[in-house]
Amino acid sequence: MWRGRRGLLRPSGCGVEELRCRRREREAALRKARREQQLVSKRLLRDEATEEAEGGRVVVILGEAQIQEFLRLAQRGIEEKERERALVSLRRGLQHPETQQTFIRLEGSIRTLVGLLTSNKALLQLEAARCLHELSHSEQSAVAEACLPATSYLLTYLSGHSSDFIELCLYTLGNLIVESEAVRRQLLPQGIVPALAACIQSPHLTVLEALGYALSQLLQAKEAPEKIIPLVLGSTLPQHILQLLQPGPKLNLGVAVEFAWCLHYIICSQVNNALLITQGALTTLGLLLLDLAAAVQRTEDAGLELLVCPVVRCLSNLLTEAAAETVGGPMHLQDERVLAALFILLQFFLHKQPSLLPEGLWLLNNLTANSPSFCTSLISLDLIEPLLHLLSVSNVVSVLVLTVLCNVAEKGPAYCQHLWPGLLLPTLLDTLALSDTEVVGQSVELLQLLFLYQPGGVCRTQGSNFGVSYCRQTLYRLSHQGSPIIQ
Repeated sequence: MWRGRRGLLRPSGCGVEELRCRRREREAALRKARREQQLVSKRLLRDEATEEAEGGRVVVILGEAQIQEFLRLAQRGIEEKERERALVSLRRGLQHPETQQTFIRLEGSIRTLVGLLTSNKALLQLEAARCLHELSHSEQSAVAEACLPATSYLLTYLSGHSSDFIELCLYTLGNLIVESEAVRRQLLPQGIVPALAACIQSPHLTVLEALGYALSQLLQAKEAPEKIIPLVLGSTLPQHILQLLQPGPKLNLGVAVEFAWCLHYIICSQVNNALLITQGALTTLGLLLLDLAAAVQRTEDAGLELLVCPVVRCLSNLLTEAAAETVGGPMHLQDERVLAALFILLQFFLHKQPSLLPEGLWLLNNLTANSPSFCTSLISLDLIEPLLHLLSVSNVVSVLVLTVLCNVAEKGPAYCQHLWPGLLLPTLLDTLALSDTEVVGQSVELLQLLFLYQPGGVCRTQGSNFGVSYCRQTLYRLSHQGSPIIQ
């Protein structure tokens, strides 16, 4: 009976392959949007204990005369303590944007500061570096450009022995890198990538965290895919990053978060993800996902989501690579373990960080898109019903849940047969009454796949012709209204 009327359920020529093609086009557009939404920020490294000891003084705006006097004292003061106090006063003043602007307008001010940075007095060097750090945090690009003469020295000091000083130089460079293309143009030929690769072997966690920040800022530059990421991939940085992301007792959350974002930016560039896969990126990230799923069950630490987010994104984007299929399949882990871990994290997101639900569902979408084994596991582990319960969270979540179900349905009649029992059909009928066209359109697409592969399933599920008639009429009406999702 249904075979002769199937044409009413979908637009002419809209078969399974066309549905799959349209969905993949939408997913490609979404991936592009994700790559373009970069997390650009600046860090300010201040000694909170020192600030409190100084009584939390109100920042005073310095005029030209005051700045010149502080620079004169710092440069030619009789006692070292006097010189240091002058730089401390200057640093406090540089916390104000107006003082920063006055400072860079003064002729010779940066040159004097660089001279103090390169002096043989450690305390003066440190205070001069702190002054530059305050300048690097400015929101004005002209201030970053003014600091250009100091960047080569900051780069040189990365090979020093003081972990505190190296940390300060890294955060300052990170702030300047993200603000100024001129800074990046100068630092690249001077060897910033090899310098960072040498730094990553530091035993100090504070240095590693600062390094991760500076590298992530460098990787977000607009010219990164052409000029920076090939250099990074050609260095030892990727192998060291993957080592720092290895799960275990030595994993440090702060360090792992910074380098997980670094890996995310490298993967999003799509320069050479096959290389990362051959170096074990999928295996490392998959094991880390399992570890994080275990961690969220035994701790209330709210910081875990800071690591979960980039790890999930990295896995999602790596799984879109064709190269993933040529390296022993998309994952070197058992399907059940990966899916179980992901659903634990989805439950965690639902209660702790609902905004991250789409991230987890995007990974589930990429896991099931081209993998019948993951779709089989989704059914065998009875995870369809928990997915359906997420439809009430938001429209964005609903679209992703329905997309995952489409991935399962498009695998063929056997999969559709397992989808029919339970809450699926009643839930889909409810979504057709919603006002969001994308949710309705995705529901229509799923119903089309189910009718194409399992046309008799609805009759057996509903036990009456009412459900069948309603579905058929709704699909016909929506298809001929030109839904943007299916047209």
